[in-house]
Amino acid sequence: MMRKRSLVRRSAAVAAAGAAALVLAACGGDGDGSPAVGHGGHDAAASPSASSTAPASQERHNAADVAFAKGMIPHHRQAVEMADLAPDRARSAGVRKLAADIRKAQGPEIETLSGWLTSWGEEVPAEGAVDHSGHGTGDMGGMMTDEEMSELGKASGEAFDTAFMELMIKHHEGAVEMARTEQADGAFGPARKMAGEIIASQGAEIEQMNELLGRG
Repeated sequence: MMRKRSLVRRSAAVAAAGAAALVLAACGGDGDGSPAVGHGGHDAAASPSASSTAPASQERHNAADVAFAKGMIPHHRQAVEMADLAPDRARSAGVRKLAADIRKAQGPEIETLSGWLTSWGEEVPAEGAVDHSGHGTGDMGGMMTDEEMSELGKASGEAFDTAFMELMIKHHEGAVEMARTEQADGAFGPARKMAGEIIASQGAEIEQMNELLGRG
């Protein structure tokens, strides 16, 4: 009987010691400055990590990126405007195919460039906002004048093919120069990537047009 009571007392003492250890552990989480385990403590530990990674997903941009987007949008729009004339006026299947490729590539790029400007809080150039005259050199190199666009719109057949390619070569060369400036001075990764694609694709189209013109 005595032995049974001794076992009961020993079990009670062990249980009490265990409970005391749990209380001390719970209090210790606050006492040494470390967060206690639980929903609140988990959030406090995770918050700095979440906030530090958020800015990394938003690549920085600079003035060169803004200038590239604002310059390339009207530049691309004019190329698409020129390409839209080809289905009804071009004689050469090669010119019609080239015009279709230009529309296919540059239309989506206009949307992408516009989206970047909007996300940066910048104004997207309005349709027809660029004066085509006076942009033959500099940042807007290769842009057609209103007179050149009017003459192209009146041409047809072989005359259209020749004029289209001669004007588009100059237009593409201007775009390539703008893209090279972006690669050299820009900071926004996707814009610099697009610039590289413009250099490659429009450079290849320049070669193609020179060959069609018999200059290859």
